[in-house]
Amino acid sequence: MGAGAGEHRKTLWWSTANRRPQTSAIEADLSVETAVIGGGFTGLTAALHLARRGVRVALLEADEIGAGASGVNAGFVVPNFAKADPASVVARLGKERGERLLMCVGSGADRVFETARTLGLACDAEQTGWLQPAHSSAAADMLRARAAAWSALGRPVSFLSADEVRAQTGMDRYHGALLDASGGTIHPLNYAYGLARSAGDAGALIFENARVDAIERDGARWRLRVAGRSVSAATVVLCSNASMTGAARKLGRNTVPLRVYQIATEPLPKDVVNRIAPDRRPVGDTRANLFTYRLDRDDRLITGGMAIIPIHAHERMARMMAKRLSDELRLPLLRVDFAWRGVAAMTPDFLPHLYEFGPGFIGGVGCNGRGVAMTAMLGEVLANAATGTALADLPVPVASGRGIPFHILAAAAPSFAVAQARWSDRRAEGA
Repeated sequence: MGAGAGEHRKTLWWSTANRRPQTSAIEADLSVETAVIGGGFTGLTAALHLARRGVRVALLEADEIGAGASGVNAGFVVPNFAKADPASVVARLGKERGERLLMCVGSGADRVFETARTLGLACDAEQTGWLQPAHSSAAADMLRARAAAWSALGRPVSFLSADEVRAQTGMDRYHGALLDASGGTIHPLNYAYGLARSAGDAGALIFENARVDAIERDGARWRLRVAGRSVSAATVVLCSNASMTGAARKLGRNTVPLRVYQIATEPLPKDVVNRIAPDRRPVGDTRANLFTYRLDRDDRLITGGMAIIPIHAHERMARMMAKRLSDELRLPLLRVDFAWRGVAAMTPDFLPHLYEFGPGFIGGVGCNGRGVAMTAMLGEVLANAATGTALADLPVPVASGRGIPFHILAAAAPSFAVAQARWSDRRAEGA
């Protein structure tokens, strides 16, 4: 979920962030073994793994750490797919490759919390589990099968009854829920800061305000044009998410940008917290126009949503999301203390992908709203690719990288999808 200029400074996370990691500005031409483009979770994780292996690596962030998706998401740590289940992944990729991807993605939340613990990252990590309630009986049947499939793969996933969901959320509208005990929440900006600090301590060179404007082949190496300087690298790892500026366009054109609005409310009283989140589990239901909420360390409610008409939608969406929290959770209208927006990168098949743009020039994208957990694995996969592992031997499938046809039109599709989602939800709940 990328952000507009300065949008990350409006977030709850910016106002409660730890000390910024030490970074540099490029002041001279540079030669490294690997250049990582993008200073979000994926790029920082890749740089950390590469530096730990003794690779001379430079990470190039176009803005500042946390200015993109990693600083404006809601901090949900969800180890699965937004729009795919194990059966559909296996059907698409085959049993062997499908199960490799499933095990990779399913391990994402555990990796996030393990990383936070072992590196001592002060990022409010709470591995309390993730709850996905079913808004209809058909959705409950789907989640029951999905939970069984994940459980068969050895993941700590179970199905809760409607009564158990009521005890977890205080809501009686749901027909059951999937519970993944490995999920939870973090302070995403502090997690990014911690990864950057750890990568730097391991030897990675971290540069901010270092947008890569062009990449070209230079003999057996790659030459990157960065802020008026030249960076020479044997391998290049592109981790720029949905951005369409400069060299990042190579990845961005393979995704559909999804603009998401988010709010954080005033802190809640303890009795309300005990009613709607007694185990502090984040919630994201199965409605097409999904309803989500989580608590931060100060017991603020955080939720998000999308606008049918994105023009001048910021204040309107903040009011709408606050009212939805009030209506769904039976609360008085809460004060909105923070409101911000960002852009998520969605792939057409809702799966993550690797791309090969030339010899030793690879990229990865496609978290589809599951970025915190999935990037913990995708960054390591990209580091493996940069250090010689064949793409065919990696768990994330390779795509062509040619881009989505009529990308400009595809970017407008989410607005129509929101309207259809609201109609679909009303129909399903009335069935």
